[in-house]
Amino acid sequence: MSGKKIFNDPVYGFVSIPYGILFELIEHPYFQRLRRIKQLSFTHYVYPGALHTRFHHALGALHLMQEAIEVLKSKGAEISAEEEEAVQIAILLHDIGHGPFSHTLERTLINVSHEELSLLLMEALNRQFGGRLTLAMRIFKDDYPKKFLHQLVSSQLDMDRMDYLNRDSFFTGVSEGVIGYDRIIKMLAVAGGELVVEEKGVYSIEKFLIARRLMYWQVYLHKTVLSAEQMLKKALLRAKEIFAQGQSLNVSNHLLFFLQNDFSDKKYSPEQQAALVEHFVKLDDYDIMTALKNWTEHPDPVLSFLSDCLIHRRLFKLELKNLPFEKEYVKAIRQKTAFVEAWTEPFLDYLVFEGSETNSAYSTLKEEIKILFKNGKALPMSESADFELQSRIVTKYYLCYPKFAQLSATHS
Repeated sequence: MSGKKIFNDPVYGFVSIPYGILFELIEHPYFQRLRRIKQLSFTHYVYPGALHTRFHHALGALHLMQEAIEVLKSKGAEISAEEEEAVQIAILLHDIGHGPFSHTLERTLINVSHEELSLLLMEALNRQFGGRLTLAMRIFKDDYPKKFLHQLVSSQLDMDRMDYLNRDSFFTGVSEGVIGYDRIIKMLAVAGGELVVEEKGVYSIEKFLIARRLMYWQVYLHKTVLSAEQMLKKALLRAKEIFAQGQSLNVSNHLLFFLQNDFSDKKYSPEQQAALVEHFVKLDDYDIMTALKNWTEHPDPVLSFLSDCLIHRRLFKLELKNLPFEKEYVKAIRQKTAFVEAWTEPFLDYLVFEGSETNSAYSTLKEEIKILFKNGKALPMSESADFELQSRIVTKYYLCYPKFAQLSATHS
């Protein structure tokens, strides 16, 4: 079938998808499931407009990939029709392994990374499509000689990051995340088999890195969002414990499968892998939200309390610090929590808990973004920028607890 399917994207306007395997993959139930996975988990509890999905993001990343391919080909990069199709498939499916609420439950409910799950689903799709995804999978795994194709999919300057910064900024209304994606793409080139940015695009890259840093602390790791996400993790951990004790839980069969199975050892059999895929592709945000609504009436006091708080947005207070919290302060919070609601000690770990989050806008330890100068030499970004790159890993420590347990004096 010739021709193209037109989508009206709120970020880029009208984008087109050629009929053929790309459109067939979009129509597949595995991909349609992404409509039911929110891109930013509980971020809509802070920024009400952040209700976009992984489906939106995947189509946006595909659109940017199409533009990048045209730019690179116009500059002499050798990209065959097969490679062009394969790299588009790779970016389209790069997030197909995300579970409910995206990253939030990746190591809580499902002890398998979304990258590993993406590969499992690609392998399943490859069997269904008669091996037509083989080259895309090689590019996705960085197992193909033309390194720049993988870098377009996964690197410190890939189409994934470029779309999610632009899209998340649009739907949250946080203008600090706006990037000059169109100029960056026009500045892309290939040198020595690697993806590079022409020298005149260096300031657009600096802006891109600054925007990413600001978006992390203002949106992705916003303390209210972090509070909701940690509460959800605690609710699921409590549900797992309740199930292990033999108590009943009113949940879907697919959620129940992950509550009773742990794949963290990565040594599961082919039969277990098939079951993992079968249940995973039918699991989405709706399973979790329905479970939380049901659990508001569960006899377990901790599970019902956490679920009720999440459903009605009565979120815990979350304090952020640059240093770990003092033990005496945490002890005082636990004591007040236990006193106000008469919680017994075993329950307190679900209600008062600590952790940390790390982020760096740019890493010099990973493969760096390279700038191509007019003399033909390509240098890492850390040696090319006028400003000092934010390559330091920033760690912030958090303490999360019910608001009624807040001490009268402000902790510093």
